[in-house]
Amino acid sequence: MTRAVSGHWPPGKLGCGGAPLGNLFAPIAEAEAPATLRTAWEGGVRHFDTAPFYGFGLSEHRFGAVLREQDRDSFVLSTKVGRLLTADPRAAPVRDNFHHGLNFDCRFDYSADAARRSLEDSCQRLGLGSIDIAYIHDPAEDTHGPAWREMFAAAMKGAAPALTRLREQGVIRAWGLGVNTIETCLMTLDQADPDLFLVAGRYTLLDQTALDRLFPACAARGVKVVLGGPYNSGLLAGGATFNYGAAPAALVERAARIGRICAGFGVALKAAALQFCAAHPVVAAVIPGARTPAEMAENIAMMAAPIPPALWPALKQEGLLPEHAPTPA
Repeated sequence: MTRAVSGHWPPGKLGCGGAPLGNLFAPIAEAEAPATLRTAWEGGVRHFDTAPFYGFGLSEHRFGAVLREQDRDSFVLSTKVGRLLTADPRAAPVRDNFHHGLNFDCRFDYSADAARRSLEDSCQRLGLGSIDIAYIHDPAEDTHGPAWREMFAAAMKGAAPALTRLREQGVIRAWGLGVNTIETCLMTLDQADPDLFLVAGRYTLLDQTALDRLFPACAARGVKVVLGGPYNSGLLAGGATFNYGAAPAALVERAARIGRICAGFGVALKAAALQFCAAHPVVAAVIPGARTPAEMAENIAMMAAPIPPALWPALKQEGLLPEHAPTPA
């Protein structure tokens, strides 16, 4: 079949990830969120990703308020299914690292009915009539622990065929998984007909887990990959976190080594991080998050910053990148 994400769709390599605008780790002022999204738009970003889980509806609420200002056919919007939100007036102010989200609770449900309802609810929160890409969110071990295979099986039995039908009906344009690990993506290729995967943190300057198994399997099927977490939740952006926790000392030193080599070529580490991710041919987009207009503007500038071609062989010579990893021309 002809994939909905072939050619130049989604538009552009740089997108906008929505977890920070759900108040991940700290609250964001109400005026700051729309300003961040408008900065993205003014900088040419046309690929936006959010989820019900991000701030328990807050991220979707904020994205919709800005994206409703634009022609619906001028941008690509993705959200996720797998968690259903229900009203909870006694919701705690901090839950799952989201601060002062909306007064909803969530429960996992990977059934077909829940997938359809979740998309309808997302459209309500967004104030928009359609979603382009639906990702099944987190049916994986890092979220569910020992029960992950049961949750994954439920997703393949329920949400996956439901989303396939919605794609065939033209309700959505594409579907896949939104996960932090590659195993469930490989299993989905064996069991279903996805269009693309959103994989966070598994193909970066620090972690190339997806390179040798997932990417070739996707290429063979014509499936694209959207990369979240290109800064590994902070370590490649000047922070001290990796995978949303304190970074191990060995990774801190590895990031510092990469940073020193980049500095020797006059290249910002963030620019190298984004452009390395975007260079692989199966990658449709890279979607770093941003909390402020300044962070969003920096992401836009970093994706376009000139990088001397000699940087990449230097990183490979030091054993900091695999020899066979594609790099920017």
